[in-house]
Amino acid sequence: MFLKEFEIRWSDIDANRHLANSAYINYSAHARMSYLEQMGFNQRTMAQHQIGPVVFYEHIYYFKEVFIGKPIKVSTELKGMSEDGMFFEFQHDFYDADGKNFAHSEMMGAWIDLKARKLRSLPKAFLELVETIDKADDFKVLTKEDTRKFKRVPKNL
Repeated sequence: MFLKEFEIRWSDIDANRHLANSAYINYSAHARMSYLEQMGFNQRTMAQHQIGPVVFYEHIYYFKEVFIGKPIKVSTELKGMSEDGMFFEFQHDFYDADGKNFAHSEMMGAWIDLKARKLRSLPKAFLELVETIDKADDFKVLTKEDTRKFKRVPKNL
């Protein structure tokens, strides 16, 4: 399991003096991109293929407050991916300095072609890298229907 350590900064806390909800999103995104970078998905290689990640949703489950003053760790695991690599799902667990799990997050996204501005499958070189990624115990091959499981659609005024 990939773990990324963070120091809670003053700007990461809210009016209640605990970790702000926006910080959870920022920490999980940074941990996820650090993990992908380690695997070879970095700014340079994504630019070569004109692709970038897009987020469909992120859900966070809070178990316990955490405060400034001690480091935290955020895990990253691949929870699902479509056969062509277009869709992906990651999960993150947040641990305090004593190793206690204080939050969990799940996110789903896809890859976008930065020129066409449309979703696309992963290039073969990236798909081969995905085969080496540690997967969550409940890893699932995703379908387009999985991206619509919450049945949310845009509403016009």
